[in-house]
Amino acid sequence: MAKVVFDLKFFTDLSIIVGTGVSCYYLLSHIMDGNDPQRARLTKEAKEKQNENWQKLCRLNPRLVGTNLTKYERFVLENVITPFDMNVKFTDIGGLDNIVEELVESVIYPLTTPEIFESSSLLEAPSGVLLYGPPGCGKTMIAKALAKESGANFISIRMSSIMDKWYGESNKIVDAIFSLANKVQPCIIFIDEIDSFLRERSSTDHEVTAVLKAEFMTLWDGLVSNGRIMVLGATNRMNDIDAAFLRRMPKRFHVGLPDHESRKKILTILLNDTKLEETDFNMDMIVAHTNGFSGSDLKELCRNAALNAARDYIKDKKAGRDTNNGMRPLQNKDFFNVNNQLGSKPFADVRVSNPVLD
Repeated sequence: MAKVVFDLKFFTDLSIIVGTGVSCYYLLSHIMDGNDPQRARLTKEAKEKQNENWQKLCRLNPRLVGTNLTKYERFVLENVITPFDMNVKFTDIGGLDNIVEELVESVIYPLTTPEIFESSSLLEAPSGVLLYGPPGCGKTMIAKALAKESGANFISIRMSSIMDKWYGESNKIVDAIFSLANKVQPCIIFIDEIDSFLRERSSTDHEVTAVLKAEFMTLWDGLVSNGRIMVLGATNRMNDIDAAFLRRMPKRFHVGLPDHESRKKILTILLNDTKLEETDFNMDMIVAHTNGFSGSDLKELCRNAALNAARDYIKDKKAGRDTNNGMRPLQNKDFFNVNNQLGSKPFADVRVSNPVLD
């Protein structure tokens, strides 16, 4: 029988080569995983958010069960909000009855009864809707109410979630936004401050930005025409939006500063669950002296008035006085109080410098 000779040097060299190969494999895998833009984005919290949103969508639409999603569509899932997650209704919006009525006809009907709009080309639903006007007048609130009332899923686009340092990745994310919207329709793609994303194109634009806008327009034109997918934009700088994008938003609604009646409706909604002094509270007086206030300004005014009452409650409690009845009702003086946002000036002397867009 031949004697087997073991060459220790050979096995030592072989083990070094194998070990080096395995180490290089795991090192390269780690490097490639770190360079994968989507993998780098997926933190533990992001994955949990994506899975949670997908489970909600599957419960609402059983037809989605078993649907395969790309990694880019899963990334977009973080920005999807179901109508049941919305807590804003049209009844929560004051002073915009005319706009709400038109939006119901232009947006909600196409989303909820598409068969009517498929019966005639003249009834074709708009592919885009634009809300424009001064800041703080309720544009974003209207968008949320639209998604809630229509039962549509809501994809909120943020520039930070689209832009990527890797070439071509931003285009894939934009494509995933529209492909996911098509799968979970009815769906509203909402772009707040749309002027920052789809502003006027020029020859000085960066190549990546120019390609991204072209990609967005191409996908937008490819939307199905039954109105089950709709792009909704909000801005206070309409003149900065590119004309090509404005053409794709034929329905435009000016959400301006509230007038006298609108301010009264807004204040009524804001103070609905707040105790008011019966003998020392005059709503008409506050309405008359808040000309030029936006809805956001009125909300802040009411919040500061409530803080005045809360401040008195805390003082009484520290002084050992009876506080069993809770905070006192609001009075007109709380809205004129020196600690309020308006200072000691009368409302008539205060104006909010928000130009109304024509």
